[in-house]
Amino acid sequence: MEIIRGRVPDTPTQERTGPFTGTAWGDHLLNTDDVAMSTVYFAPGARTFWHHHERGQLLTITSGEGLVVSRDGTVARVRAGDMVWTRPGEQHWHGACHDSFMAHTSTTLGATTWLEEVSCPDYTHANDGVTAE
Repeated sequence: MEIIRGRVPDTPTQERTGPFTGTAWGDHLLNTDDVAMSTVYFAPGARTFWHHHERGQLLTITSGEGLVVSRDGTVARVRAGDMVWTRPGEQHWHGACHDSFMAHTSTTLGATTWLEEVSCPDYTHANDGVTAE
């Protein structure tokens, strides 16, 4: 048995840069050869770049409201308590709505491939084009 604490001990919360637009922070929870888990905090308007995962990703929304957008045009508004499974190879991005913070715990299986930045017009369109369910 292995006890996995709520975050890697003695590591500061890291500002997420690189494949992120806006202000995002994250805590690594677990990182093995096959599985990575992190809690990520997105300021309003912050989001990932387009990306996909070798064996899929599970997002568990823990607070606020956000968006998960698939390359096929699916736009989903998510809020605390929601879970989203992205299939292996499914190109997508996720982040906070323009008027809300959002936090999620991501469980990523296999490698992540980062793609291009989500444009401001595409982000605005996703925010304006979806209504709360």
